[in-house]
Amino acid sequence: MSIKRKLSRRSVLKGAAGAAAAGVLGFPAISKAQSDVIKIGHLTPRTGFLGTLGEFAVQAADLAVEEINGKGGVLGRKIELLKEDSVNPQTASTKAERMIERDQVACIVGEISSASALTIAQVAQRTKNLFVNTGANSDALRGSNCNKYMFHVESQNSMYVKTVGRALLAQNMVKGKKWYSLTADYAFGHDLLRVAKRFMEANGGEFAADELVPTDAADFSAFLVKIRDAKPDLVVSNLAGVQITNFLKQFSEFGLDFPVAGFGFDTAVAWGAGQGNFFGTWPLVWHHLVDTPGSKAFVAAFTKKYGRPPDNQAWGDYVAMHILAKSMNEIKSIEAPKLIEHWEKGAKFDLLKTREGYFRAYDHQLMHEMYAVEALKTSELKNQWDIYKPGPPTPGPDEDLEVIAATKEENVCNMSA
Repeated sequence: MSIKRKLSRRSVLKGAAGAAAAGVLGFPAISKAQSDVIKIGHLTPRTGFLGTLGEFAVQAADLAVEEINGKGGVLGRKIELLKEDSVNPQTASTKAERMIERDQVACIVGEISSASALTIAQVAQRTKNLFVNTGANSDALRGSNCNKYMFHVESQNSMYVKTVGRALLAQNMVKGKKWYSLTADYAFGHDLLRVAKRFMEANGGEFAADELVPTDAADFSAFLVKIRDAKPDLVVSNLAGVQITNFLKQFSEFGLDFPVAGFGFDTAVAWGAGQGNFFGTWPLVWHHLVDTPGSKAFVAAFTKKYGRPPDNQAWGDYVAMHILAKSMNEIKSIEAPKLIEHWEKGAKFDLLKTREGYFRAYDHQLMHEMYAVEALKTSELKNQWDIYKPGPPTPGPDEDLEVIAATKEENVCNMSA
């Protein structure tokens, strides 16, 4: 073989190696196992009506990664968090594909919009990568749209409804009562309304009316006039994000005094409503007043870093990152099939609450305690953050964690491979 031919072949091989590293010309990109870091994708809305919650999510994920890396990382490697604004379902899908196929992330964490979570989950299923949902509530994501590669740290709508429903039953606000509901007009809201109606039918109440509210609506005056005229026993919020902030502010400005409750809620949106504009009974997956050593340490670290306490969305992303790191170190792998197997076998996790939690095998919903909180009166407020009186953990200490979750019959999940 001539020198010229040797050089030519060497050049071709060198070019092919470069292409392989770059993931072009049909060659695979550098594998996750070969990287000096473990890349994890974080997708969540940072603009729009859910943007306020998304900022808490990003801050909490950053804090968790800082803590994990400070303790040696995962399998001796540092975590690198790749963060993007998911924006809307189509953009979320595109960015999920890019994170998996170009950036070679080990998994994707995040999201708040149920519609966007569905598109990310579809990408995860197609590429056989893990997606850990930290903020999307729709029961359908755990039911008709469930899939093997999606797990849920965030609670499903049924868990929110049954948690606050217990508090409303104790207040005699269900049986024989008429509710007037306002519902966010997208996947989350539609699903939440369906679950709320199922609860009402089972407990002897009825809806005086239910109104769908566009996600970009800022003026609630027309709805408030209808509520005033209907004179319901209870006004129910199935709203989301800054919708809740605007609704609470304007409800107060109208001088309405009907009892208020919500089936979906985030502390950050109540903080945004301002002093004196928060009232009623609401459910939370976690709150900054949870009295456990783990929660206190998280609140202290977050407050020190960001100058404000974490909200419930911050908890979801913080806990998800720690669940991933702990699991990867325990099974000595970052591969999706091994993590799925580990979680489906009932691995337990410290969730900063009074009891450990676990992922339910058949629908991948995290089983854990929740809380119903009652808004404090303006005269009772001592600062801008502690705006409610929390109830005890739900379910109670002698109850199965699954009693507040949808049953297999209520929310059928046929897990697809």
